[in-house]
Amino acid sequence: MQTILGANGTIGSVLAKELKAYTNDIRLVSRNPKKVNESDELFPADLSDASQVEKAIAGSEVVYLVVGFDYNLKVWQEKWPALMRATIDACKKHNAKLVFFDNIYLYDISAIGHMTEESPINPPSEKGKVRRQIADMLMSEVKAGKLNALIARAPDFYGPDNEKSFLNEVIYKNLKKGKAPNWFINANKKHSFIYTPDAAKATAILGNTPDAFNQVWHLPTDSNSLTGNEWAALFNKEMNTSKKISVLPMFMLKILGWFMPFMREMPEMMYQYDRDYFFDSSKFMKRFDFKVTRYEEGVKQIVKSGK
Repeated sequence: MQTILGANGTIGSVLAKELKAYTNDIRLVSRNPKKVNESDELFPADLSDASQVEKAIAGSEVVYLVVGFDYNLKVWQEKWPALMRATIDACKKHNAKLVFFDNIYLYDISAIGHMTEESPINPPSEKGKVRRQIADMLMSEVKAGKLNALIARAPDFYGPDNEKSFLNEVIYKNLKKGKAPNWFINANKKHSFIYTPDAAKATAILGNTPDAFNQVWHLPTDSNSLTGNEWAALFNKEMNTSKKISVLPMFMLKILGWFMPFMREMPEMMYQYDRDYFFDSSKFMKRFDFKVTRYEEGVKQIVKSGK
């Protein structure tokens, strides 16, 4: 049995498709799980309840923690440590391996221009401190020999039908509405994104590779990183539009935060847009035979899926 915690999310639903290559015993866990494969086992659960997490994990060989909480600091501080503790304890009790799908928020600001698995850990944001806390919880159990687990780390997402992607929201959807594409702070800085089907496929590979455990992996990402201007140009070309990018400065983000709660969460993360942001996945690419989706093809698939 391979179990996905957070099965209805951006990664969880695609991951379920990829796991079919390895097993027919897939359990989908969320408040209201929906089948992806005909043979999927649906397991409704409130993951804020440790007893329900334990029941959801019982009988599992591999557990994938791919939950995405609301993008709110207080929610993260309240829910992430509790969920990680419950998941670790349940995996230990039932002798299950754990695959944690993580982001890059815990890295030191000096590493953003070229992030590897060895980059220094020193989060410059409050959300990053939460990510460090839960990654430390997992790796301390691994180092103590009490848990078989790995961290699969990814940069920002993009891909078809991805409602939480920055690229989809501020470039693709704007162009589709006849509006100018947006970017934050500086559109001349490079910014890596991971194609969600690639992220899910690679996560499934790691979860089914015994010697991949007890370490950190960067998931496969196109090494040809693009600037904001280049991203806008790619979408303009594919959509036969010619809208010039509009850059939102920091003061504008703070003003928008007065009216849009989501935007209040953004200023502390803007260090990711005032400098190059490059995600190095060469460790994974050297270990596995994997064809990364190039950015041009990913943009083409987004536009195709939206027609």
